[in-house]
Amino acid sequence: MRTATVAAGLVGALAALTACSGGGDGGGKTASSATPSATASSASSPGSGAVTGASDKLQGSWITTSGGKIVALVITGKKAGLFVTGRKVWCQGAAGEESGMRMIHLTCPDGNKDRATGMVDSVDGKGMTVSWSGKTGQETYTKAEGGKLPSALPTKVRQ
Repeated sequence: MRTATVAAGLVGALAALTACSGGGDGGGKTASSATPSATASSASSPGSGAVTGASDKLQGSWITTSGGKIVALVITGKKAGLFVTGRKVWCQGAAGEESGMRMIHLTCPDGNKDRATGMVDSVDGKGMTVSWSGKTGQETYTKAEGGKLPSALPTKVRQ
């Protein structure tokens, strides 16, 4: 019951962050996928993540569990953020198309690299599977709609 309460609060906070994240990038660019010219002029500069436009399918709040903790991945425009319950840091980065693949690049202030680079293996309106280059490996996420916790949280299967 305590996990459900923490998860519900986390999803609510993430929904609020997603709703408020539109205007603070200071770059004057919009996150709209309807303007391909904005992404076509994006040069791959060091540290930029080399990510172009984020797919509409990646947008939203995604939830999974790993090691008994809730993992929340939020993608808005080309920005991505990740929070794991029990950790005091919020990892940030970029998500989108890169060399024909959907990629996620995150940097955590504590130096954790478990989910630094992820390749999206599959995504649809209900779920997303990401293969992380760190020790985390592959995770399956469920989409959180309207600030509500999904009815079933996926768990990482260890073999």
